[in-house]
Amino acid sequence: MKKFDKDRLILALGAPLLAIVAALVITSGVILTTGKDPFYAFYVMIDFGSKSDSQVWIINKAIPYYLAAVAVAIGFRMNLFNIGVDGQYRIAAFFAAVVGGSLTLPGIIQIPLVILVAMAVGAIWSSIAGLLKITRGIHEVVTTIMLNFIAASTIGFFLQDGRLAEKDGNLFHTPDIPASGRFFTIPTDPDPIYGTVVVAVLVGVAYWFVLGRTRFGFDLRTVGRSESAASASGVSVKRMVVTSMVLSGTIAGLVGMPTLLNASYNYGTDFPAGIGFTGIAIALLGRNHPVGMALGALLWGFLERTGTQLEFEEYAQEIVGVMQGVIVLCVVIAYEVVRRYGLRRQQRQVGEQLAAQARTSEKKAEVSA
Repeated sequence: MKKFDKDRLILALGAPLLAIVAALVITSGVILTTGKDPFYAFYVMIDFGSKSDSQVWIINKAIPYYLAAVAVAIGFRMNLFNIGVDGQYRIAAFFAAVVGGSLTLPGIIQIPLVILVAMAVGAIWSSIAGLLKITRGIHEVVTTIMLNFIAASTIGFFLQDGRLAEKDGNLFHTPDIPASGRFFTIPTDPDPIYGTVVVAVLVGVAYWFVLGRTRFGFDLRTVGRSESAASASGVSVKRMVVTSMVLSGTIAGLVGMPTLLNASYNYGTDFPAGIGFTGIAIALLGRNHPVGMALGALLWGFLERTGTQLEFEEYAQEIVGVMQGVIVLCVVIAYEVVRRYGLRRQQRQVGEQLAAQARTSEKKAEVSA
């Protein structure tokens, strides 16, 4: 392996290791300030998280987190901040639940239909922000935040008894999706793993291939790094902005499918919210890489699962939130520190090579003289 390749490998491994060490140190300090033992807390988390039921729970929890992270990462690669994934997946899941609950078709037709409706609604909702950006110059952060509130209000309007929902105790929800329209599960003990994990894997593979191995992905990343350079090479920046927002919304539409097709089978007032914002943290944690985001989603699920056990051990319930925030900050800071160190190291190596070439040229000139 060449020296340059070794340096790149060392830097690539150095960033996550630095982040892990820093996160452990800072978290331990926070736990110590509460008068508790940090080492025992870590032991409790590892012990409880390694149990079979916890592992299944973590995987199932990680599926929507991963899908949300991929949706956010598509925008990040384009230098767009799609903060509206939360509204996009919720309104997509709602209308998909309405369609799924109103039909009774063979599973081979109904399941793809529900998924396609969710993807289409997510794409349409996110395209609004893209169109407003290229036609009116409105920043996507502003429009996507507002669209989150509009989505929530739209769902609240229709999620009432006598409209598109029915009352069940104190809850309102759409009609249940029939058994034929429910996604398969993977039998495990004691609880099954959601079959939508397959969808998440396929999305990850498609994300890696399209953005990393196609001309479209190259154009998208080029626009994200330099719009002027992309325009000079013949890429339509406006078209790429809308396309990337549509793709981001399409994937966002899938975020609610694990809950809708593998757990609740309807959209109710207790449907999970906030997953889109978690996806932002996981995209940052995984550095927009499909494998990195998968590990980040699993870590997030692990922290949420084991955090409940820490409460039984009389640790402060806010500890898990502190851990999550510290980990994300440490990863972002560690990668930036390592990037700057690598850049300075590369500049120094180039300077040394140029100096060596200059000395060689001087010696040749002296010999020829």
